[in-house]
Amino acid sequence: MSKSLTADAVDLRPDATDELTAILRERILVLDGAMGTAIQRDRPDEAGYRGERFADWPSDVQGNNDLLTITQPEIIASIHREYLEAGADMIETNTFSPGHIAERLRHGGALLRAQLRVGAPCAP
Repeated sequence: MSKSLTADAVDLRPDATDELTAILRERILVLDGAMGTAIQRDRPDEAGYRGERFADWPSDVQGNNDLLTITQPEIIASIHREYLEAGADMIETNTFSPGHIAERLRHGGALLRAQLRVGAPCAP
């Protein structure tokens, strides 16, 4: 991931280090569960992964779970809510591979910034 992309991503969130450290001194925090597994439960098809924005994308996108952050944010937000309702203290964004080489190979890096900027707001 480029240095500027990393800096941009960090600027999107407050520094919660001190607060988390204080809480962790008092108790164990529960992190959400398997995002990919929950996404597969909803079984989006190729059209579901593409949405309108990627209807004419030149390659298959089904299975690119990070893309759903852009095309199906309601699915991602719903999964986050389910984990919080089940008792998770923290949830991760659905941005596992935007910085990963696989994402660069799939999309030439063009979607990295969009996926990272949209991923955090999906998490309530």
